[in-house]
Amino acid sequence: MPFKNKTLATALALSLGGLGAHRFYLHGGVDRIGILHACSLPVAGLVYSQTDGGVDLFYAMLPLLVSCIAGFIAALVIGLMPDEKWDARFNAAAGRQTQSNWILAVLLVATLMIGATVLIATISRLFDLMYTGGAYG
Repeated sequence: MPFKNKTLATALALSLGGLGAHRFYLHGGVDRIGILHACSLPVAGLVYSQTDGGVDLFYAMLPLLVSCIAGFIAALVIGLMPDEKWDARFNAAAGRQTQSNWILAVLLVATLMIGATVLIATISRLFDLMYTGGAYG
């Protein structure tokens, strides 16, 4: 079993978490949740192509936004996991120990900044569309 780097897994969840890259790195190519993440992009494209301009673009992008928010949460869970628990779960047979460094801390701060911004923007746009019909944007 190869060594799984916690910093790389966190970076993948932050940058490509909406497409499930972190799941494929950690669990392989047959991970069901990773495939569900990867399907969010074609589903968003399919919804957008079927709207014919009648539905707001936000609704078409909602599957991808939800997948990205789940990726940000996964980045926090992965990055905040203690090194001993990480090694017991993903590196039991690798023979190496994980040593977290400052790069992981920077990734976690970036995840909180970007993830909170995307979550708040998604909630505010959703409420704008639901309660005012998009009067504010």
